Amino acid sequence: MSFIIYHNPRCRKSRETLAILSDHSGDFEIIEYLKTPLSKSKLKTIIDILGITAEQLLRKGESDFKVNFKGKDLSENECLDAMVKFPKLIERPIVIKGNKAIIGRPPENVKDLF
Repeated sequence: MSFIIYHNPRCRKSRETLAILSDHSGDFEIIEYLKTPLSKSKLKTIIDILGITAEQLLRKGESDFKVNFKGKDLSENECLDAMVKFPKLIERPIVIKGNKAIIGRPPENVKDLF
């Protein structure tokens, strides 16, 4: 079974996670989610596989969050809408293998999928 990594090449943690994945498996697909934005339904599926809430996947330190959402109490649906509209708000990297997924923070988390 192959891996999927939702990757941002400008992110150090994402690059480190990709390097670990490359060292342990040659069978993976890289999706640069800033170039290929995720649909709301795909994002919801990923969140379900991770077993977290949309809010837990939201990067609240990003400027897009601070400018548009700081101080607001967002619903699950509003968090999803925010990440679809501003993909930089998605915590990264996300690695999926079958019905299991991790967030690569720290990058060593990806080893749990091997």
